[in-house]
Amino acid sequence: MSAADFLLSPAVQKLMQVVYAAPDHPYSVNELAQRTKLEPSEVDATVEHLVKSGILAKQKAMADQTETVKANRSFVFYRELRSIALKSFAAAEPIRSMLRSKFKNSVVRAFVLGEDNDNVIELLVVHGAVTPDEATMTEACRKLSKALHRHLQVHVISNARLEGLTSRDALTAKLAAASAFEIIAPGDTKAQLPTERLGLLQSARKKLAALSLSQHRSGSH
Repeated sequence: MSAADFLLSPAVQKLMQVVYAAPDHPYSVNELAQRTKLEPSEVDATVEHLVKSGILAKQKAMADQTETVKANRSFVFYRELRSIALKSFAAAEPIRSMLRSKFKNSVVRAFVLGEDNDNVIELLVVHGAVTPDEATMTEACRKLSKALHRHLQVHVISNARLEGLTSRDALTAKLAAASAFEIIAPGDTKAQLPTERLGLLQSARKKLAALSLSQHRSGSH
């Protein structure tokens, strides 16, 4: 259960996921019912509640046209609700679920970097010893994008690349931005980091130390 579940009902979450994907698009009750797979009567009642709360705004219907609603950008908590949606049901939770189920042996970390003015969600995926199959990742993200009603811009890099980022890298600035947040942390999946290869000098020192210890033990008997 996420924090959003304490604040918003499942029906509200499904409606807001659709509406916030295109906040300036006017939706009819039938269109929302089709996209959310909720009953029209439930959508109608939920929409009325959201309109009265100020979260949605009704659009005046032209002659012979159905009344529509869209996101109310002037609502006092509009930005806060969008942030809650992004960090829970509208992005973070479904993305985390997809990565942990389909790529649990390869993905060690993942970050939502934010969303742009076209409502595209930018995602950074970090893999460990196993690199996720590109075709499988592309198809999984395509299906998820369709379910979220949002486009996904996905970067896939190795953990070594992540740790080697410098201040000049564009990803460094994106990770440091207020809009970025981690959705998969080290240890959340079964993915393993690559085994570090010892350098020749380190290997020689290790062998020398082992040999010295062996000779010491032999001399003590």
